[in-house]
Amino acid sequence: MNTTILRKTALGIAGLAFTGGILAGPATHAHATTATTGVTTAVQADKPAKDKLIPHGVQGDQSRIDLDDEQTANVKAIIAATKKTGLDERAAVVSIATALQESKLENLGHLGDRNDHDSQGLFQQRPSSGWGTVEQITDPEYATTAFLKSLRQVDGWQDMPLTKAAQTVQVSAYPDHYAQWEQQAADLVADHWNS
Repeated sequence: MNTTILRKTALGIAGLAFTGGILAGPATHAHATTATTGVTTAVQADKPAKDKLIPHGVQGDQSRIDLDDEQTANVKAIIAATKKTGLDERAAVVSIATALQESKLENLGHLGDRNDHDSQGLFQQRPSSGWGTVEQITDPEYATTAFLKSLRQVDGWQDMPLTKAAQTVQVSAYPDHYAQWEQQAADLVADHWNS
């Protein structure tokens, strides 16, 4: 009778260990393959770590706007261009915060009397300042790539507060205004980086 109880206990423990291994194993990998079928299934990757997105913490009061489909598409375009240039999530946060300040993530054309010189696009880049043609700077991928190319030339941008890195590229009359968008930009990168 004792051997029957011992055998059932040992089988029960082995079953729990096996089940625990199945449940815990593949979920920690970006892709998992099942042993019996050979089928690969994608598992949602974790969101980027907050300390990677906002390494210095946010500065000052934060602003937030609701985004429509066009603005969300522009967020995704900025992220795609960032990945294409080989830069990381922090570069995407700086880019999105900059575009939030400059255009509220709207790909703006010439605004007539309300235009700041010849500034256009997501980043309000100016053809007269060498950012590219109107057609180029109103293309989200081109505009983001141009912004990131300039950001890369800023020595130590990764270790700077967001507003200083953005201002060094943009040379805005309102250099501290980029900081207010850091939290929303980080949230958008967290939500869309792996999508």
